[in-house]
Formats: sequence, structure tokens, C-alpha cells
Amino acid sequence: MRARLNFSVHDLAETRFAVSPMWEVVTSFRTLAAASTPDPHRGWADQVRPRLAAAGLDRGWLSDMIPPAGHLPDFLNPSPATPSPGLSEELATIAATSPGQVRRDLDYLAAERDGRLSSRLRSLYRTPHVHLPRIVAEVENYWRIAMAPYWDRIRSLLEADVFYRSRRIAEHGAVQALNELHHTVRWSSGELHLAQRHCAITRIETGTGLLLVPSVFAWPRVLTRALPSEPPQLAYPARGVGTSWRRRTEAHMDALAAVIGRSRTLILSEMESPISTTDLAIRLGLSAPGVSQHLATLRTAGLVRSHRAGRSVLYARTSLADALLSEQP
Repeated sequence: MRARLNFSVHDLAETRFAVSPMWEVVTSFRTLAAASTPDPHRGWADQVRPRLAAAGLDRGWLSDMIPPAGHLPDFLNPSPATPSPGLSEELATIAATSPGQVRRDLDYLAAERDGRLSSRLRSLYRTPHVHLPRIVAEVENYWRIAMAPYWDRIRSLLEADVFYRSRRIAEHGAVQALNELHHTVRWSSGELHLAQRHCAITRIETGTGLLLVPSVFAWPRVLTRALPSEPPQLAYPARGVGTSWRRRTEAHMDALAAVIGRSRTLILSEMESPISTTDLAIRLGLSAPGVSQHLATLRTAGLVRSHRAGRSVLYARTSLADALLSEQP
């Protein structure tokens, strides 16, 4: 199925990025529910599945609502109000979902399941206000087990993606940045074309602008959310997903340090998200002037780039540096 989203100048001006904990909750649970786990996430899934089973979360509310493929309940992915909302903020929005929205989402699920819903979802349909707090509590438990131990790493990857793509927009414009999101996303003649199997989306059905949400667990596909009066959301695979769970071996780091120096290797490995010279110096126990000199050398070599954020200058790895740090042949 192909979807088409008409864009005006105002829509482009209203396009923004956000990092959403709930998108990672939903997409990670879908990853666990799939018949086979994608290669990048097997290590994580092998650790998490036994914990979820022990807690009964493999047969709870989320398992009823999040199928391995097909429609996802829109109320589980509220529009982020800020660039980086906390889980508690998004859960508060979920808890306040209108009964009409819950029932519309369940109608979509029922349509994909030949009109059948589990007894749990039928009770949710009848009395959403009674069961939404229970869903929120289950998400909190899932987060504690499956996401919180890994969230710093996940968030760093997502923030690094936003930093990179914001830079691409500044350097090359929004059109090229949109064309680089995913092979199924293409801009042409004032329209954003989305090639996808399950979800149709048109500007008539949605509000203005576009909300771009990088995701670790959406890989390898793009997911959308479209509700009247709200900007459409497009969750796309963040850059570097293939290396998100990989631990760099000491031998690999030693080999890289022999080429570019140990301090510069440590600096690159610490830059999982954009960071300032001062913060790098504090984390690594180096002097700020020394870090500054190393960063200048790394920037000249094309391994880092700088970006001003308010009064601070933040540094981030380039794709060349990511390749050097990767242990893939």
C-alpha cells in the first residue's frame, strides 16, 4: 500500500523531531512478539524474554494489544509535547485517553482479527476508564524490566540520530533529509510518499506539520500514526541500530588506539550522543585543553563534527568514526 502526504510550506516549517519512550515500548514489545527476532536485537531479546515471562508480561495487556504485525493502538503512542518527553508524561496522556479513541483503536484491531477480541480487550472496550490505569501500570513494569536497564544506550543513539539529521537539514535542506530517512520514504513535487503495507495516511485525515520519531526497535520498517487534528507521526529506524547492542572488545579498542592514540579512541567511544568538551574531560579524567586539542585533530580527520547549541559547542561522531569503532569486518 502506498500513502501520500501533501506538504505546504507551513507543514515543512512545522516538521520537528522527538524522542519518545512509548514508541520504544511499543516497537520493542512487537519485536519480542515476532516469530523471529531481527539480528540487531537478539542479544537484548534473549536477556529480556525470561524476565518478562517470569513477571507474566508475555501474556498481559500489551500482548493482547500489540500484534507481531498489523495495526497498533494509536492511544499507546500519544504525540510528544516536547522534543524529549519522559515516560511519566506519556503515560499520563495515555491514562487520560478518551473512551472514543480507545474504542476506535479496538475496532481496528477487531477488524484485523475477524471481529474477535480477547475477553480482556472486550472489558477495555466497555469501560476504558477502569482499565487504562492497569495498562499504565503494566507499561511501567515492562519499562522497569525491559527498557530501563538499556535506556541510556537507547536514548544516546536516538539523540545522536536527531543531532545528525538536524545537521543534515541545516546543511542540505529538509527535502534531502526526508529522502534519507528510509528507502520507503520519498519526497516528490510537494508530497511525501510512503510505501508501506498496513497503514494509509493522508493530510485530510491529520493536522499540519510532521513529527519525526527515531526508533531503535522500529527497524527495519517505518511506522506511522495519523489522527485528526494532530500532526502525523513517522517512526523510522535510527542510524546505528545495527551496532546498538554490540560491545566493543578490548582487543578492538587496543587496535584502534594503536592507530589514532588511546585518548582519541576513548573520546570517540564516549561520544554516543553529542557532548561538550567539558563533559568529555570530566568523564575521561582528562584536561579540557587536552580534550580540545584532540577534538581539533579528530575534526580535521573527519571523525567528529561540531555544532553550536546555545552557548555550548557539542561534538558528535561522524559515520566514518562509527565505522572505525564497529567490529564488523
